[in-house]
Amino acid sequence: MTRFVTGGAGFIGANYLFYLRAHYPDDRLVCIDKLTYAGNLSTLAPLLGQPNFRFARVDICDREAVYGLFEDERPDVVVNFAAESHVDRSIKNPEIFVQSNVMGTVNLLQRAKEAWYDADAKTWKEGKKYLQVSTDEVYGALGADGFFMETTPLCPHSPYSSSKASADMFVMAFHDTYGMTVTITR
Repeated sequence: MTRFVTGGAGFIGANYLFYLRAHYPDDRLVCIDKLTYAGNLSTLAPLLGQPNFRFARVDICDREAVYGLFEDERPDVVVNFAAESHVDRSIKNPEIFVQSNVMGTVNLLQRAKEAWYDADAKTWKEGKKYLQVSTDEVYGALGADGFFMETTPLCPHSPYSSSKASADMFVMAFHDTYGMTVTITR
């Protein structure tokens, strides 16, 4: 199985890659990361140079680069950790959050659809999955009960959480419109 992990040089993404390597040693892992303030290539040092591991310094918004990776690697699973984050940063420059979190997600979804969907047969290739890693901030402030549930309405209050909620809605739209197999974690 070939797994794309975007944002894999970040803290959570890197630990997820280490988990995958430990539990699925034969899988091909492709870490896709732009290496901005949140990514640190040295975190991945134990994986670099290993067989079945590839690091690609790619912005998920770069249509041609992402298309090329899909062509070269033919992933079975895409796990999207890549995101601009931090509320304070989003207040100063919301456009970057829309670009990375929304447009980057749509780019990944579109490339996955093109690679995994047979439009003539109107069928999906078996076993292909897209996982969107979201944030609890899409729900807004905690209520009196002190927790969120899957039925809690989305109520983002910052450009960051709004961009993540929007990305989540695109993931659901690809499921509802095209039948793509997706999961969203919050």
